[in-house]
Amino acid sequence: MCGIAGIFDLGGGAAVDRALLERMNDRLSHRGPDGSGFHVEPGVGFGHRRLSIIDLAGGRQPMYNETGSVVVTFNGEIYNFIVLRRELERAGHRFQTNSDTEVIVHGWEEWGAAVVERLAGMFAFALWDRDRQTLLLARDRLGKKPLYYARVPNGQLIFASELKSLLVHPLLPRRLRPSAVEDYFTFGYVPDPATILEGVYKLPPASTLEVRRGQPLPQPKEYWDLRFNPAPQASESDACNELIERLREAVRCRLISEVPLGAFLSGGVDSSAVVALMAGISREPVNTCSISFGERAYDESRFAEMVAQRYHTRQAVERVAADDYGLIDELVRVYDEPFADSSAIPTYRVCELARKHVTVALSGDAGDENFGGYRRYKWHVHEERVRRLLPARLRRGLFGLAGRWYPKLDWAPRVLRAKATLEALARDSVQGYLHSVSIMGQDMRARLFHPDFSRALQGYSSLEVFRRHAQRAPLDQPLAMVQYLDFKTYLPGDILVKVDRASMAHSLEVRVPMLDHRFVEWAATLPQEWKLKGAEGKYLFKKSLEPLLPREVLYRPKMGFAVPLAQWFRGPLRDQIRERLLQSELAESGIFSANYLRQLVDEHQSGSRDHSSPLWALLMFEGFQRSMQETAATGGERNIAA
Repeated sequence: MCGIAGIFDLGGGAAVDRALLERMNDRLSHRGPDGSGFHVEPGVGFGHRRLSIIDLAGGRQPMYNETGSVVVTFNGEIYNFIVLRRELERAGHRFQTNSDTEVIVHGWEEWGAAVVERLAGMFAFALWDRDRQTLLLARDRLGKKPLYYARVPNGQLIFASELKSLLVHPLLPRRLRPSAVEDYFTFGYVPDPATILEGVYKLPPASTLEVRRGQPLPQPKEYWDLRFNPAPQASESDACNELIERLREAVRCRLISEVPLGAFLSGGVDSSAVVALMAGISREPVNTCSISFGERAYDESRFAEMVAQRYHTRQAVERVAADDYGLIDELVRVYDEPFADSSAIPTYRVCELARKHVTVALSGDAGDENFGGYRRYKWHVHEERVRRLLPARLRRGLFGLAGRWYPKLDWAPRVLRAKATLEALARDSVQGYLHSVSIMGQDMRARLFHPDFSRALQGYSSLEVFRRHAQRAPLDQPLAMVQYLDFKTYLPGDILVKVDRASMAHSLEVRVPMLDHRFVEWAATLPQEWKLKGAEGKYLFKKSLEPLLPREVLYRPKMGFAVPLAQWFRGPLRDQIRERLLQSELAESGIFSANYLRQLVDEHQSGSRDHSSPLWALLMFEGFQRSMQETAATGGERNIAA
């Protein structure tokens, strides 16, 4: 895995400031500690930080074609590069290295921008073709690798793997994007293609940006999309066998490495499945890494140990204390944009542990997205049955009134906490799902924001994010619709960002077999009843794994990678949360209502309400604001990933 950065003069061949490019590149040293490389010519500058995984001796970047007219700086892995190399060699291309990167160079020469359609892997890259005067930026289908870009006032296009690299550029505007603030307090992250800053964008997953010198900057072009088209299946048994074979192949091609390799093992179904298949392929015992928690309610280590013993892995375990809140400021620096997923804490710790033993780790991410594993999927399908029975006008009146009057019983058993469900049923399908995933509902956000900031939103609502994607979602398939929305938002905006930044902070490459696009495409053809059967999510996935994993692992309640925020904010972080939210510049920023901030803190700390998720989001936003002020005070030169 690597980091990339670059400067491109859109209008002509103005000289690139190499010293500035080097500083941008240096901000990504954590992504590539094994070396750096540069290509600079009139109007073009590429930087690269390398984490050596394949072709340790010959894989240095930037990399060129035979004549030096095409150059690429690349972050990621191409798992089918050997097949592509053979095809390109038959077409007459000559390779100078054994690196997967070189297939991009020759693939561009042979197929142009369509080269991305042939790549199987995770990638973000920039390619410059001097003869065609064309810059190509590209990102993998599912958004595993990040790529930020911005046009600055001097006519340059700048790009990098992380926002912190762009912040080095002295001309980059640092104005907050109001709509992104609204999105952040809805989702807990800023969905693609926006960023928290005006004028700065993320290249969306499955997109290219093809820029011709002297022409206007175009919009990104999508080259792939996920289609949920249920296909006839021979039998449930045959589908189970095919699932295992397809997943085994996705695991197998991710075991190519010239450095130590292992896997995360949380004790959940997904990571356990990956480890089981690795063990069946590898000649040596699999290196596995787990963390345990001091509180049993959050601890899955006993299940991880079952799998480790069954497959005789080299298991490394590290205990994480339940009060591991010392990472708060570190997370702000790692994630750049405000990021409110508190499971970033244990993710950071397991990456830290893994890097002590391996350079590459496989993870079990995306099992829930592929096979309908989230609890919210089950509730959405149930809600859809009610929506289809009752007209919208009747639902709005009946459930809207009930939702307003029903108390929010945060302390009560789940069966009595019906307020959110009633509120969701008063909405249409897309609005209802947004309500179920929001860390702060629309009414809460309206109370949170200062009136001046609300006016700056000019009527914008985060619902527009879901509406945009829902235009292409399978609205007639309730489960598939919310899976599609998650593949477009939650997966690339939360899950993959969380893992990428946490792993790269420790110079660790993470590979995700269940996000092999061929596996994802196949899973999308399975009927809903094989994913969600009664109350059992991931039905077919679990059924297929019965010969490989203990039933205690497969059929236990889902735990997740949670941390005890509610207790922290009433206990050891009680004073800190009051200071940072009520006595800092956050309350004076003009974005928030100071009175509502105090109400949230007081209600939570009195025990009358559980506002742990909104308070964590506010804490992360306060840290982001403070970090931005510090970088502005030093001209953008402070290393916010230190």
